[in-house]
Amino acid sequence: MDTIEPRMRWWGWGEDGHDGPVKPGAKKMLAATCGWPASVNLPPVELADVQLPEAELSADARVRFEALLGAEYVRDDHATRVSHSAGRSVPDLLRLRSGEVPFAPDAVLYPASEMEVDELLTICQDERIAVVPFGGGTSVVAGIDAFRQDFSSCVCISLARLDEILDIDEESLTATVQAGVFGPDLEKKLQAKGLTLGHFPQSFEFSTVGGWVATRSAGQQSTGYGRIDENVFGLRASTPSGRITLRSTPATAAGPNPRQLLVGSEGTLGIITQATLRIKRVPEVALPDAWFFPDFHSGATALREIEQSGVRPDIARLSDLNETEFGLAQLGSDIQRKGLLAYLRARGVTTPCMLVLRYDGRKSEARSRRAAGRAIARKNKGVTMGGSPETAWEKHRFSTPYLRDQLMTDGVMVETMETAAPWSRIESLHDTIKQDIEKSLADRGTPTLVLCHISHLYSAGCSLYYTVFAKRQQGQEMEQWKAVKTAAGNAMVNNGGTITHHHATGADHAPWLPQETGELWVRMLRAAKAEVDPEGIMNPGKLMNGPEAL
Repeated sequence: MDTIEPRMRWWGWGEDGHDGPVKPGAKKMLAATCGWPASVNLPPVELADVQLPEAELSADARVRFEALLGAEYVRDDHATRVSHSAGRSVPDLLRLRSGEVPFAPDAVLYPASEMEVDELLTICQDERIAVVPFGGGTSVVAGIDAFRQDFSSCVCISLARLDEILDIDEESLTATVQAGVFGPDLEKKLQAKGLTLGHFPQSFEFSTVGGWVATRSAGQQSTGYGRIDENVFGLRASTPSGRITLRSTPATAAGPNPRQLLVGSEGTLGIITQATLRIKRVPEVALPDAWFFPDFHSGATALREIEQSGVRPDIARLSDLNETEFGLAQLGSDIQRKGLLAYLRARGVTTPCMLVLRYDGRKSEARSRRAAGRAIARKNKGVTMGGSPETAWEKHRFSTPYLRDQLMTDGVMVETMETAAPWSRIESLHDTIKQDIEKSLADRGTPTLVLCHISHLYSAGCSLYYTVFAKRQQGQEMEQWKAVKTAAGNAMVNNGGTITHHHATGADHAPWLPQETGELWVRMLRAAKAEVDPEGIMNPGKLMNGPEAL
């Protein structure tokens, strides 16, 4: 029997052994802004104490599943059900850590081929069993929560055994990959050939190719390497009505692009089993750069001019005043921090906003782009810091989610959310979202700290990414989270932003989808779903699956 274990611990982010204490400077800042509760300790319960609903898979369905996969790949033990019951959103973590999980799959199924995925969906349609596709389990928008709605049973179909890299075409610069391949495994294989996908979401270590494609993942290097939806040339998907095969082609005029209907479909139309992706050669150099600006406006203006001039850095991240202060608070020592602030004050920067950049490519070309970017930064009052801040950020860019777990144990709620908007709206939208989040928690008597940064640049606009810290209201955490989420979501869509730039829709963002896209488009999506999933078994409660859904 294959050893198939989730890569993440069941109650939180990542793996044990990577948590670290909150740095003293950050702790001091949190104490001043949202009441650091040093005496509180709220660890997760033991796995054995997690309460799950009774499994309700019928004997007939189990017999059919085991006949297809073998009994060892139809699992319903307690640990497997818990680890596949939810993603890693704040509500998910609150439920898991408290041991009160109101929904879980009745069984987890592990197909080893596309044919087996096809057959499993046929069985589930015949037996009217809800299906939740599962890759790495990193969703932060309730995208893989084991909802069953009106179905008596729900199973999770894991793609863990569909983990082959099928082809690397070095001439066409494409890679054909099964959906269960994890990011580090793909990148290691590509790097060995001098190639890269260049797709590094914060969830990189624990997320899969299928998950990226199903959620329109962006990745921290999307400004230079493109979002995943820009890099999908072909794909295959299994649906309850049959298999969809979309050939690999760099472009086509054969009507609306069906790839883009499946990319971002979040498992509601079927299960993506394979994708052909554009790859690139590993750049000759990757040149870091960093700047401090006197305010958010100056930094945002510099980024807009850098992007629109064609300089196009491969990584770009501008922190607002609060995020910059929080980042500096985590420096190794007060001496370093005070020395840096003194250096900036001497150059007229008293409320610093930090920008990190990276330019990839051939040595001469990357240097030329960096020089052009530096000229624009200086024109907009930037103070250069060389490349070390970007290098330091990159070194720790996948570790931030561990901080959320530690803070939740210490009694602080941490939520992240993102949007995107045209440049002309970015600064007003930044202020509005921040103020509305703060007000939503102030109305509940909860002080808060809101951080934000710009990333993912486009000629027409960019993304805003928020991190919210607030003291946990014990016994009212779900209401507290809902207040924040509602305030932020309304501020985004009511002021020219999107409800999600790269976290996908899931169940958490679904209420805002009709407002963003229009009711007619939602009905069109439901019509497509009715064709490929006539019984409505695929990932119930997600994306367009509101009260009127199938």
